[in-house]
Amino acid sequence: MSKKVFVGFPAALKKMTFVERPNRFILHCYDEETEQIEKVHLADPGRLIELLVEGARIYVLPSINPNRKTKWTAVYVESNGLLVSINTSYPNKLVEVMLKEAMVEELWPYRWIKSEYTYGSSRWDFLLEDKEGNQLLLEVKSVTLANDGIGMFPDAVTKRGSKHVQELTAIAKEGTIKTAILFVVQREDVEIVTGAAAIDPVFAKNLEEAARAGVQLLSYTCILTEQGIELGKAIPVDPFLKIQ
Repeated sequence: MSKKVFVGFPAALKKMTFVERPNRFILHCYDEETEQIEKVHLADPGRLIELLVEGARIYVLPSINPNRKTKWTAVYVESNGLLVSINTSYPNKLVEVMLKEAMVEELWPYRWIKSEYTYGSSRWDFLLEDKEGNQLLLEVKSVTLANDGIGMFPDAVTKRGSKHVQELTAIAKEGTIKTAILFVVQREDVEIVTGAAAIDPVFAKNLEEAARAGVQLLSYTCILTEQGIELGKAIPVDPFLKIQ
């Protein structure tokens, strides 16, 4: 891609120190400036156990909504000197910009029609369509888990994710609408993506079946800065990769 796909932050990020995660959507972080423990919203329901370790540096964004219960939102965690995005709202924002600008070469000649499109019993991230009226359902998955250059999804058992993949497979077999899954890797140290069979063997098996049925599997990395998130390079997805 010659043109950049970038989503900037509305305010400057602040660094805090991770203390604990009392529930799926809240972090307790220490603010060195105020010497207070702050409640921080976490927009990523994954386990993140390899990232959210005591003492980890958390980059947070101040809320612009004065009525919100938490005045901070977690954006990044620093892991071994590497920034990893832990905010799942940004991958979809990046992909939406990319689709509207027709910058996903693998999905040419489809164009963005609608976000949050309901088809069957589920709501899908995007509906695309080509000039002949052929449609494609695109689902976006956020990848934070990685080891030795291999990105893996999910980082926790996901019945919802398996359901999505099974439905996309069934739709692909029907042949009326094409289907695709785009894995957005929220870090820069990944070269290939696969299913995390050791964590969720059901999802990994479903992903293999999806590939056999013709569901298109795509992945892009992200470039992370304190100013915003930029979509990086396209990398392969291999659902049949066996990790030793």
